[in-house]
Amino acid sequence: MSVASSPRLLALHGLRLHGRAEPDQVAEYMGAWVDDIATELQLLEVEGLVDHRTGRFPGFGLTPDGRTEGERLLAEELDEHGLRRHVEAAYEEFLAYNRQMLTICTMWQLRTVNGATVANDHTDEFHDRSVVEALHSLDQHVRPVLFALCDGLDRFAGHETRLRYALDHVLAGEHDWLTKPMFPSYHSCWFELHEDLLATLGRERTTEGSP
Repeated sequence: MSVASSPRLLALHGLRLHGRAEPDQVAEYMGAWVDDIATELQLLEVEGLVDHRTGRFPGFGLTPDGRTEGERLLAEELDEHGLRRHVEAAYEEFLAYNRQMLTICTMWQLRTVNGATVANDHTDEFHDRSVVEALHSLDQHVRPVLFALCDGLDRFAGHETRLRYALDHVLAGEHDWLTKPMFPSYHSCWFELHEDLLATLGRERTTEGSP
């Protein structure tokens, strides 16, 4: 049976992955109850682990101490439930697919014309179709990794849902849903999954190549 993370961990980790947000946004992102997250964020604010802002970029955000506490809880959860090796194995599989994702993103942004590399203006339907087919194939291969992660920790289920939603839009011919930044594109969702794995295992992105 998979492990359900504590509201405290979900609140802190949700802010780390999603960024500054209100309780309902954190709850939706982490698949948690809004009331639980709202209560936890209020307690965390009293402890100085999160802060709340209004104005142009409103919502709760992690403080440096909050990030440290989140990392402690992530490590504690893995060790308490004997899941470290389980997540490490999934992460190693993910890394191989991550290199393929980098190639796909590059192919979507660039193409070769008369021997020269140029920006992809999406006028070559054959090129774009081949990239989408490569993405679809990659997605099918990475799904067992996602399912394995979900079997260990409930909170990974959101990644599978978001990736599937973005892929459906890509397959429908909506270009923004593949690599558009600051948008729930497939690349953005993939990046967040990668960050979740790194944070969960206490590793740094700078030690590897990533899209």
